Amino acid sequence: MKYPGTVLAALLVAGCAATPSSNAPAQAANPGKSAEAAASDAQATEPARESFRDWLDGFRGEARDRGIGDATLATALDEAEFLPRVIELDQSQPEFTRQIWDYLDTAASDTRVETGRDRLAEHRDDIEAAAEQYGLQPEILVAIWGLESNYGSNFGDTRTVDSLATLAYEGRRRDFARKQLFAALEILDSGDISADRMRGSWAGAMGHTQFIPTSFQAYAMDGDGDGKRDIWGSIPDVMASTAHYLAEAGWDTGDPWGLEVQLPEGFDYASADGRTRQSASGWAADGVRPASGGSLPQLDDAAIITPAGARGPAFLVGPNFRSILRYNNATSYALAVGRLADRIAGAGPLVAEWPRGLAAMSRDQIEEMQGLLNDAGFDAGTPDGVMGPNTRGALRQFQSSIGLIPDGFPTFALLERLRQTVAES
Repeated sequence: MKYPGTVLAALLVAGCAATPSSNAPAQAANPGKSAEAAASDAQATEPARESFRDWLDGFRGEARDRGIGDATLATALDEAEFLPRVIELDQSQPEFTRQIWDYLDTAASDTRVETGRDRLAEHRDDIEAAAEQYGLQPEILVAIWGLESNYGSNFGDTRTVDSLATLAYEGRRRDFARKQLFAALEILDSGDISADRMRGSWAGAMGHTQFIPTSFQAYAMDGDGDGKRDIWGSIPDVMASTAHYLAEAGWDTGDPWGLEVQLPEGFDYASADGRTRQSASGWAADGVRPASGGSLPQLDDAAIITPAGARGPAFLVGPNFRSILRYNNATSYALAVGRLADRIAGAGPLVAEWPRGLAAMSRDQIEEMQGLLNDAGFDAGTPDGVMGPNTRGALRQFQSSIGLIPDGFPTFALLERLRQTVAES
């Protein structure tokens, strides 16, 4: 499974291989104690962690026990560095959420569409060969390439061993990072790539289409027949690997990912949750129509999504949309892949307009909304500032209770209504 999140493009500067200052316990201001006494107290209450270099030596022993050769361990780990910037990025969270139309404006911009068409023409034989072998539309492969690394122009230049070692030592998901670091060393030991060329994002995603090491092990393919799986320098390998990933994620040959639709008057927006599924013919019987005219494609197990609520475009999405979610589990990402692929293939803009006048809410405001929903008796789960399925479901219930369209889309007006509701209860 790929590392969650959006495309990561930061180029990082290597830090020193020493324990970072953030490991030291905070000292409370106490004029009655010397700095030495305060430090002694801190050490008594929280034992100092081993240094990064000591930790790395212990990890080397575990890797050797797993059968990784000493030559690989020396090449990969002797010069491994702790990267403080990786920890900063791992721990940082954006203050404001990003509206989906802002994301799509960049993800499927005219420039990215034109570049995608150029890359498809430039590498048509390799892309179409992979697409035909695994039963995908070539434009889908190009779209993922475009979103993950802007067609290879920026897939990161951080040494993967360094980023994963840093995260395994001090990151939020240390066990996950350890697993990926073991996998990275196994890849190096197999000879697919050298340690210096194994580079990517700060989070450990690698190559043109950003595979984490375990995904590389499971899905990477030798598309050019040279005996190596090179997702950094071989376009045939990149395309074959990406196509194989999607095929294993359940891609259904010949089916579209989905399409923009027009919903009938009086449509029950509570069913536009991505989890209520029926055949496209069933949705057609409910009055759902393609936004651009014609008839709905034959899709089984299809769902309706309205990423901007009742004010914005609606989409009918099928099993292939969920295959893209397996690549990156974000609705905005999967929708961007589908839209970019369609545009590269010649489709025009969306028919419906996005509600661009609605400002994005901050994480703190979303967290407040979640707490208020819980206080009002609508279970939004633990407040975390993220609009997940539980929060949207709770918001739909609140909207229904006050006679509004239950589209589950957060707005400042709804936040104010919740504040009033809880204050009056």
